[in-house]
Amino acid sequence: MEQVIDSLAAGVEEFLNRASAAAAVFTQFTQKQTDRVVRAVYEAALNHRVELAKLAAEETGLGRWQDKVVKNVVAAQFVYEDIKDLKTVGIIGEDRTTGIVEIAQPMGPIFGIIPVTNPTSTVIFKTLIALKTRNPIILSPSPRAKRCSAAAAEICYRAAIEADAPEHCVQWISEPSHQWTSAMMSDKRLALILATGGSGLVQAAYSSGTPAIGVGAGNVPVYIESSADVPFAVEQIRTSKLFDNGTVCASEQAIVVEESLAERTAAEFRKRNAYFLSEAEVARVTTIAYDAVKGVMSPAVVGQSARKIAMMAGIEAPTDVELLIAPLSGVGPQWPLSGEILAPILAWYVADDFQKAVNLCLDLNYYGGTGHTAVIYSNDDLRIKQFAMLMNAGRILVNTPSSQGAVGGIYNTLHPSFTLGCGTGGRNITTDNITAYHLLNIQRIARRRDNQRLLRCDPQLFFDESIEAADLDAAFNRNS
Repeated sequence: MEQVIDSLAAGVEEFLNRASAAAAVFTQFTQKQTDRVVRAVYEAALNHRVELAKLAAEETGLGRWQDKVVKNVVAAQFVYEDIKDLKTVGIIGEDRTTGIVEIAQPMGPIFGIIPVTNPTSTVIFKTLIALKTRNPIILSPSPRAKRCSAAAAEICYRAAIEADAPEHCVQWISEPSHQWTSAMMSDKRLALILATGGSGLVQAAYSSGTPAIGVGAGNVPVYIESSADVPFAVEQIRTSKLFDNGTVCASEQAIVVEESLAERTAAEFRKRNAYFLSEAEVARVTTIAYDAVKGVMSPAVVGQSARKIAMMAGIEAPTDVELLIAPLSGVGPQWPLSGEILAPILAWYVADDFQKAVNLCLDLNYYGGTGHTAVIYSNDDLRIKQFAMLMNAGRILVNTPSSQGAVGGIYNTLHPSFTLGCGTGGRNITTDNITAYHLLNIQRIARRRDNQRLLRCDPQLFFDESIEAADLDAAFNRNS
């Protein structure tokens, strides 16, 4: 064991020494030099989008390579278009009225944890936003996706070097492990951890002592309200949930439909190759989709097709089945399929009215998806606003497929991102779609501007215990 620890310590030392040297060079880069590197990396990643997608599908056995191509396009093209004009070097803002000047500074070496569900697109995304802000990045892939993540990292790094980026500005761990990750995260030379992955890993990042931006789980409820266009809603949900076989953390997990629309909605799903499970079949699917010992979804179903999952569960579903829909009577541990399952499985609930539907969505929202995303299909603006104000979700999507909508840049103007903040509800620092701006330290030059209200007030009033707040307020505002 001592030899392993010594080896880890030496490896971490080497990685961070190289990253620190790259960071020192990066501080001297101009905006033009920085942007040249970012453009070169974006072009290289986009040019290899298909190759990387096929490699990811082959190595992980998850999802569909065609959808992984789309993910790579979003991570490269859409992210680049979103950040290319962002000022990240030197003075980025100046307010002559307040006397405040803002200066962008890099943070330093960043540790980027890469999930098995998005192993190449997340590498591209995190590399682009790190380089745009002049931060070297060390990437830690999932052990189940180390080859495809390494390939993506190497493509990005070679392009960066050809554009005169600092040596070792992009590094990756070729044989990732929990020991490697833990040792790296706790090193004080690391500036920031970008943690995308399971809840245990994100918690470890927060507990490491290093500043971290993490994400929460996405148990996304979808409410089909009485004014919704039902065929449209069903088609959008289908499009989203089938995308890469449901591996996007923002994919829909449960449908809540008002009773007046229930039969029509179910019929529309059936038209689109959805199979409604019987009570006995729900139990069978639960057995193979949920790990009762660990209390989480089973890796065996993640990113698999509905047809394969049905066969695993011994269910004779139609050969053209694309979605499995599980009618449930409650939310919580007694109904495991009411939690996050990253596969083409949807929980199904029928509610009597708006309030009961919202309550169900809240239950789902709080059962493993706090702060992430919620969806409503509706044409009633008042209902939409009422729903949004009640949900504890960073993204409230309206008439939008959740997988593509939450990521941003396709159906809305949210920042395209593969790291979706869930706010304090999800134990994160922000509800934002994380982007380059979050990887900057902002210095502020504060020029003297005497507080005129304070100058008009007799400071002796502060020491008079008989003076109350209303009197002080009047003194501050006198002659204003």
